Amino acid sequence: MSAKNLHPNTAKIELDFPIEISGVEVKHLIMRRPKVRDDLAASKSSGSEEDKALMLVANLCEVTVEDLLDLDSADWSKLEKQVQDFRQARR
Repeated sequence: MSAKNLHPNTAKIELDFPIEISGVEVKHLIMRRPKVRDDLAASKSSGSEEDKALMLVANLCEVTVEDLLDLDSADWSKLEKQVQDFRQARR
């Protein structure tokens, strides 16, 4: 999916350190804007705030938490920043 074909409520995050998901090298993730239901699901999950953030981002990127655990911390920071950017964005 090229950047120009992305839905306006999504963002493409390029990974500096690609990960492997189901045997396929992944060089980017597509994240959709969070909805209230996503925040509620994450807040109701058990674990630390970091665990809840992982669950939220996994849901928004349609990957598993286990997949995200293989991310380099620099790439994780990009994903966290994108969530913040979505929350601050105005139409």
